[in-house]
Amino acid sequence: MAFERPQAKILGKWLAEQPDRIIIVAGPRRVGKSYMVKQILDKHPSDTYSFVAVDDPNAIPLDTDVLSDTITHRLGITPTAEWLTEVWNKARIKAQTLPLKQPSPFVLVIDEIQKIPRWSEVVKGLWDADRRANLRMHVVLLGSSPWLMQKGLTESLLGRYEQIHMTHWSYAEMQTAFNINLDEYIYFGGYPGAISRMQDVSRWKNEIRNAYIEPYLHNDILQMARIHKPALLESLFKLGIAFSGQILAYDKMLGQLHDAGNTTTLAGYQQLLSKAELLAGLMNYAPQEIGRRKSPPKWQVYNTAFISALSDYSFTEAKADRTYWGRLVESAIGAHLINTISSEDRLFYWREGKDNQSPEVDFILLSKDKLLALEVKSGPQKFAGGLHTFMKKYPEAKAVYIGDGGISIAEFLSQAASIWVKEWS
Repeated sequence: MAFERPQAKILGKWLAEQPDRIIIVAGPRRVGKSYMVKQILDKHPSDTYSFVAVDDPNAIPLDTDVLSDTITHRLGITPTAEWLTEVWNKARIKAQTLPLKQPSPFVLVIDEIQKIPRWSEVVKGLWDADRRANLRMHVVLLGSSPWLMQKGLTESLLGRYEQIHMTHWSYAEMQTAFNINLDEYIYFGGYPGAISRMQDVSRWKNEIRNAYIEPYLHNDILQMARIHKPALLESLFKLGIAFSGQILAYDKMLGQLHDAGNTTTLAGYQQLLSKAELLAGLMNYAPQEIGRRKSPPKWQVYNTAFISALSDYSFTEAKADRTYWGRLVESAIGAHLINTISSEDRLFYWREGKDNQSPEVDFILLSKDKLLALEVKSGPQKFAGGLHTFMKKYPEAKAVYIGDGGISIAEFLSQAASIWVKEWS
């Protein structure tokens, strides 16, 4: 039996209900959104759904004789609002002719919806018309640019959708689906599509760079906002990846970047990288928001595959360098936290003082009124003096050790951070 991510169960449940909300499946590129949806559709009779890929109009599983000439002439070109309307109307016909004895409603799936101009406005009008007609048709919209998806949802579709968020794959998922071990996950990260290249690290690195990183930087983010200096954005990403798990202020980065502009530009680009679920800049924890915003960022990847793909280390060399491996382990823990905490929780680091010798805690997790201080120990050499200092300053916090002397790294990565938070509360 093929492996199913937890989100598949949620989607299957929602599709069995009567449609009253648009279903949004969003998340970063190449994490299995389309595959997951197709897994669920394959359990339905073939005449009860249509799967339409916006970026591959030639693969439209609709009867082309019913479509207008304007559609057939547009094959191979990014579809427009008119294309979306015609595809939707064709699905309506199928939904209306579905036998009443069929228990589940018809399903229309549109992949990469954010590539259609004004998509949210068009969807709003079509969806509202379907509700007035009481049409038994689910609409599932997929998108690989979380920021673009959210922009459309908040502008036009408030109150009309439910969302399933797909994250980078966790250790538990990669272990179950592909039987990879902990060290392999820490180095190769959570990209199932590149798993077949693991035995040839050079090929794997090329796969991650060319099929994952390059499309992210040169396609997805450029759709999100007007980028005046694309080369600077790419340089910032690569430098932030190299410093994942470390604190590096924007003004300190300027000297290492060509055509760097100013710190405001860098901060804006970092926000885009975070919205694309590539690279976060964690803030220093302080009780008040204004104190947090003044801090230099601690760089944190969403997937350790980025670090390994852009480094010169092989898998064997990375494990042999204990300092480097320790940073990679910390980045894996941070990626797990940032990918699996509740949307209501916030992740920080903590350092008292401005120099590298100041007391520091790897991660601070703020969950409603619960304050958690997490220290990662990948080996016996690390002294957690910063954690003791933090606990004296914030005695209401709960201290958590991950690694030697605490929760094992494998155990921590085996369940979502949101579950750990409930256990610690």
